[in-house]
Amino acid sequence: MKNLLKSKSFWENVAIVVFAVLLFFGLRAVIQDYVVISGSMENTLQVNERVLVDKLAYKFGTPQRGDIIVFHAPNPPITTTTPLIKRIIGLPGEQVKISNGTVKIIEPDGSVLTLNEPYIKEPPDYTYTSPIIPANKYFVLGDNRNDSDDSHTGYLVSRSELIGRVWLDIWPLKDFGLAHNYSHYGTAVPAAVN
Repeated sequence: MKNLLKSKSFWENVAIVVFAVLLFFGLRAVIQDYVVISGSMENTLQVNERVLVDKLAYKFGTPQRGDIIVFHAPNPPITTTTPLIKRIIGLPGEQVKISNGTVKIIEPDGSVLTLNEPYIKEPPDYTYTSPIIPANKYFVLGDNRNDSDDSHTGYLVSRSELIGRVWLDIWPLKDFGLAHNYSHYGTAVPAAVN
């Protein structure tokens, strides 16, 4: 045993194992994989699809409309401990109106932005008007608008509940590539001038 502890190759192997463990946990602090467990993000993300999440995205940046996020479910009203995946639609200071299959954003200056959403499975078949979104809160919707437990059911997501931004689709291999975060929404109609 003494010879083993004095062996250069033993200590090199220990150093490799320690480095691998530190690298693994270091990467887990920055990037983590998640499995999609529901159909709420269809057709963008399918059940059992695996994604990588950038956990530093909102440590150094601001959440944006169109980002696909992973977050801890607000409790209440949702009692699951499993993280959820949705898309950010409404930002702090805005109001979201959903009617006639269209999502509109009423911005703080009163201008109205009608969202162009090529990623949704089908237009929403419900009507909903949110309150004005408070600071550090976000209105989220699933891309499968008619089968998603999301902000139209009465909750907002706090910035502190955000785990990160979906960065990469990794499984199945046929879907491998950058996540379908979407930031082009068109032009807002200015508020009426009195």
